[in-house]
Amino acid sequence: MGDLEIRSATADDVPAIVAMLADDPLGARRESPDDLTPYLAALERLASDPNQHLVVAVREGRVVGTLQLTVIPGLSRRGAVRSIIEGVRIHADERGSGLGTQLIEWAIDESRRQECQLVQLTSDNTRTDAHRFYERLGFTASHVGFKLQL
Repeated sequence: MGDLEIRSATADDVPAIVAMLADDPLGARRESPDDLTPYLAALERLASDPNQHLVVAVREGRVVGTLQLTVIPGLSRRGAVRSIIEGVRIHADERGSGLGTQLIEWAIDESRRQECQLVQLTSDNTRTDAHRFYERLGFTASHVGFKLQL
């Protein structure tokens, strides 16, 4: 399938990232690929924060995957640093190719490099395939997550 590069996202990658975010039933309701202005502003905020890592997976010059890794210093767990994986998306053409595993492994390796003691993520209750995927990679569904829309 060609060589894979995982690198920091740039403004040129935003259209492809947003297209992947919108390419499922949940994302289709909450993303707006027709207006990239808020996404570009968000990318600027992310780029200015050293604890934020928005990356893309690129194969043969094409963005085929993305995720955001956030590193959070904290006091709990004896001052442990943790990371959160968010916004994992794989282009429809690449699903089932092992790319998702490569991206998550990159995030875990980067978390270790950042001296994190814990990697966590959330997944919508309806994404049962994603839940099986994360469990295969060693994640456990150990907590119940809550959200409050503001």
